[in-house]
Amino acid sequence: MLLMLHYDVWQNPGGFPSLEESIRSIGKNKILNNEIIEVLKILIDRVDFKEIDIVLPYAQPLKVHARYTRDQILVAFQMSTFDKVSSNKIGVGVAENKDINTELLFIDLVKSEEDYSPTTMYDDYAISEILFHWQSQNQTRADLGKGLTYINHQKLGKRILLFVREQAKNQFNNTMGYVFIGEANFINHEGSKPMSIKWELHEPMPNYLWKESAKMSVG
Repeated sequence: MLLMLHYDVWQNPGGFPSLEESIRSIGKNKILNNEIIEVLKILIDRVDFKEIDIVLPYAQPLKVHARYTRDQILVAFQMSTFDKVSSNKIGVGVAENKDINTELLFIDLVKSEEDYSPTTMYDDYAISEILFHWQSQNQTRADLGKGLTYINHQKLGKRILLFVREQAKNQFNNTMGYVFIGEANFINHEGSKPMSIKWELHEPMPNYLWKESAKMSVG
């Protein structure tokens, strides 16, 4: 959690002798601390959903149905550290940590030509509250490599975790965070390069996000 706060404030790895010194520096800024407290009070009053604990074979701080920035997510799953930011690039829809056998899928429901090229306008939408249609990256084949790991992920002990946001930017042109909709299991797929995969979520999607995502399936 402290490392997530470090990235929230400073946006970069390092910059201090230690993580402890970074947090101490934040604590000394009384104006910043008062602003954080005021924002938290406002946001807490707006919460209309329940955050859910998730059981994984390793420790991580995120809750299902809560919203997080990409930086926070990459920190939580040990891809960014205090000294080094993850090499996972903005706009790339997947991030994998082989050390914990986990792959994260980052999904924008509404994709704009400004943020995506014609070859990355993947067809992603909710089929129901617990079923999600997702298209892999264009080079992913069903008969080898990463495509096979998706099909066989349960046998391989690989965790697939989904993070969904309505779109890249909100109406004020601010970058939106992702809603953690939890762990998913492979159901079936169609095609290859890209693969269209149907995932079954362990927890139903929040109602507001399910409604927004369902629109994508009907255009």
